[in-house]
Amino acid sequence: MTSQDYLAEIAQSLARIAEALQPKDDTAAHNADLASAEAFHWDGNAGRLMAVPRVSRVPLAMLKGIDAVQDILLRNTEQFARGHGANNALLWGARGMGKSSLVKAIHADIAERSSEGFLRLVLIEIAREELETLPALMRRIAREEARFIVFCDDLSFDSGETSYKSLKTILDGGLEGRPENVLFYATSNRRHLMPRDMIENERATAITPGEAVEEKVSLSDRFGLWLGFHNCDQPTFLTMVQTYADHYGLGLDEDTLRARAIEWAATRGARSGRVAIQLVRTLAGEMGKVV
Repeated sequence: MTSQDYLAEIAQSLARIAEALQPKDDTAAHNADLASAEAFHWDGNAGRLMAVPRVSRVPLAMLKGIDAVQDILLRNTEQFARGHGANNALLWGARGMGKSSLVKAIHADIAERSSEGFLRLVLIEIAREELETLPALMRRIAREEARFIVFCDDLSFDSGETSYKSLKTILDGGLEGRPENVLFYATSNRRHLMPRDMIENERATAITPGEAVEEKVSLSDRFGLWLGFHNCDQPTFLTMVQTYADHYGLGLDEDTLRARAIEWAATRGARSGRVAIQLVRTLAGEMGKVV
């Protein structure tokens, strides 16, 4: 082997090594992943989307006692799915009143009505602990043709947490901002996402109390829609129970179902959609049925 041949072989080996070290263009694979399902969970540590083949949800028509907020969120989501203007939404209030159920039901409802001119709508769930990886998720889906709802269930922050600052930047005000094809929906029991004592402590200890409090509560201002969910009265609760019982075909007479519902709510000390479906599951089990 001549010296020239030897040098040529070395050059070819170095070229192969350099090619192997080049970052791979995984756009095609990424698109295939997104086409595999209508809902995903974002794994921030791994930086990847995991398909959710079967979403746990109920039909939109089964959600009772939240008609006003349901209409507002449905209209907002329809506008977004048509490529029009829409707002981030914060669903706050009483536990068990259907906040997360409403988000998932609306996503399914619009997906089923795709023939009405809606763009493909994808639901991505992100855990509160993963919020600091939101910028990576936004960059990954920003250039996709689909529309994305990034959904965070039970969003709240405790004393000492700073990840809410990352969320503020993404929602409104950052250099990159929120991509046009992304909306952020969150549910929380707290209207301002912070515990009251945390806000009061800031007011008591800060040199400029007003500015300190504004820093804490301004996150909720990034949501264009604030939708409040409140505890329901007994007639609404009984309607919820009846709707679930009819849907699952329990076949109980109205008086028996009403008596069981009132007793169940009294033992639980609450009336909500969650309490209603828990009762229906119990009744179905007693009757040997699957819900």
